[in-house]
Amino acid sequence: MPISDEMETGYSNIEDVSGFDLNGNDRKRKSSPVTSCIFSLKDGIGDLVKALQVLQNSKLNIKHIETRPSKKSTSQLEYYVEFETQNGGLNDVKTLLKEQVADLTIPENITPPAKTPKDECPWFPKSVSELDQTSNRVLMYGADLDAEHPGFKDEVYRKRRILFAEIAFNFKHGHPIPRVEYTEEENRTWSTIYRELRELYKTHACRQQRENLPLLEQNCGYGDKAIPQLDDVSRFLQKRTGFQLRPVAGYLSSRDFLAGLAFRVFHCTQYIRHSSDPFYTPEPDCCHELLGHMPLLADKTFAQFAQEIGLASLGASDEEVARLATCFFFTIEFGLCKENSEMRVYGAGLLSSVGELRHVLSDKAVVKQFEPEVTSKQECKITTYQDCYFSTGSFEEATFKMREYAKSIKRPFELKYDPYTNSVEVLDTAASLKRAVEEVQETLLVISSALSKITH
Repeated sequence: MPISDEMETGYSNIEDVSGFDLNGNDRKRKSSPVTSCIFSLKDGIGDLVKALQVLQNSKLNIKHIETRPSKKSTSQLEYYVEFETQNGGLNDVKTLLKEQVADLTIPENITPPAKTPKDECPWFPKSVSELDQTSNRVLMYGADLDAEHPGFKDEVYRKRRILFAEIAFNFKHGHPIPRVEYTEEENRTWSTIYRELRELYKTHACRQQRENLPLLEQNCGYGDKAIPQLDDVSRFLQKRTGFQLRPVAGYLSSRDFLAGLAFRVFHCTQYIRHSSDPFYTPEPDCCHELLGHMPLLADKTFAQFAQEIGLASLGASDEEVARLATCFFFTIEFGLCKENSEMRVYGAGLLSSVGELRHVLSDKAVVKQFEPEVTSKQECKITTYQDCYFSTGSFEEATFKMREYAKSIKRPFELKYDPYTNSVEVLDTAASLKRAVEEVQETLLVISSALSKITH
């Protein structure tokens, strides 16, 4: 479950970036006066490193760098650098730079290339493997517990959390999730929670939860004896809905967490809550993930709904991601649905909490209709029961509403998900739109052929 929303940046390949701050900060122009220069390289990227070293050794504060096609040769790049000259010595810098670069120009006034709306969009992963760059940016907990955490004073528990964090930090896409030998105490905590919740599901959980939990028991080792292994669950989900699990050490930002959903990846904790209070946890743990989320992610319609929220978050602004995260919170975490005119629970935060699961279907709970525009403005409560909950008639209905809501997100492009490559294609050119249309036409031809065979 995500915790907050921050602008995420950071670039590893200078040749792939159209404009960036050396410190990985927001790429907005600074209002302070700067000097700029333009140069091309004599040989390769090593010369760029030497040129930047000259500026740094001269105690110049580099503010901005970007690349663009050279005016002299379209096969080459030229580099535009902005820097502050608080300490003077510009002539000496010019002499030193000329030794390292070609075609050096330091004009008095130069206007950098204008930013396009696309340039201003936050970076986002375009393939499932690029989640390796974002999945370890843990904001809270992980191996570091605060003084209020039930396991803070338990050295054995803290060492276990370090183990789980190392597994998550070392994980790479495509690798099997390491199997864990859980302790007797950890398995007892799981058993206590499992038996209590399993009974409540009979009267409180939605149909998808009730039907899919037995499948997890049959295929993934679910039961009241031991904690299931994430790798077994991940393989099962991939066959059912295309979702896969990725171990995570703690809370991610909303942007990073929702980006995983776009590629049908669920960041899943592998540790369990402290045994001193099995029915309370200040953070998501494997009980929350395995009992609350996994049965629903085994349902195709629900999996599509979860992915829609993730896709809508890619390239969205901080404010828009915050609203999407709130929609996620009041649906996938705390959502209700109608089933044969009766209210049932599908939100994982409710399905993994004995107390709130009982509360939400009582006459004390306030329930409203799920409408993304309204729901996205509701305050999320972390330490208490929610002020209100939101219900949907079906996951198909919720998916349709999320798609309509996503149209209001201001992005200068649209995205198309490719399930064969687990990647997204940015639709912002005539060529990309042509490819998308051709794929739709191919699908329609298959459907048309099938219809003709059925009707004859």
